[in-house]
Amino acid sequence: MAKGILYIISAPSGAGKTTLVQALVESVAGVVVSVSHTTREKREGEQDGVNYHFIDVPSFETIRDNGDFLEYARVFDNYYGTSRQHIQEQLLKGLDVILEIDWQGARQIRQLMTDCISIFILPPSIESLRERLTSRGQDSEEIIQRRMREAVGEMSHYAEFDYIVINDDLQQALTELSSIFISQRLKRDYQQQKSIDLIAGLLSEP
Repeated sequence: MAKGILYIISAPSGAGKTTLVQALVESVAGVVVSVSHTTREKREGEQDGVNYHFIDVPSFETIRDNGDFLEYARVFDNYYGTSRQHIQEQLLKGLDVILEIDWQGARQIRQLMTDCISIFILPPSIESLRERLTSRGQDSEEIIQRRMREAVGEMSHYAEFDYIVINDDLQQALTELSSIFISQRLKRDYQQQKSIDLIAGLLSEP
């Protein structure tokens, strides 16, 4: 069995990353999303263990101090972290794992796992980004303004990533994102692991 591939997908808040990733998981087999730990409050409709593992700050700090996070970061006054053990278990099962993390976490992961693939999702325009943030109806104008400033800072790190997908039309963006995953599975090293018996049989003397 071929070991799974680790993917980092980052985007500014409001770029449609979550919707795009959900569509990808539904359309491409063998892809799972890692569930991160966070200290932020659970939003309406979110489920513990599905969207995030929601924990308090002392619990987060204990896990961090024990070295059990592959990466962690502070974003909007809250902590986010990725379980090292969970990622390794999924990859060894042959599953491709997606980490939805910010550029800080992406930088940490790339240093530890140099063979990971990183993808940055961009909105089609700054006006579109603001419209998406406003249409949620969840945040005050002050929070939206702060998220817009943070988004510009986040997007300035796009050049650190392997691939760029512009999420203007959802279906087009999904096609492009799916193509990245499929192309990685067609690379020689991956195919050698996955199809070792087939290749051996094809190369054996008749």
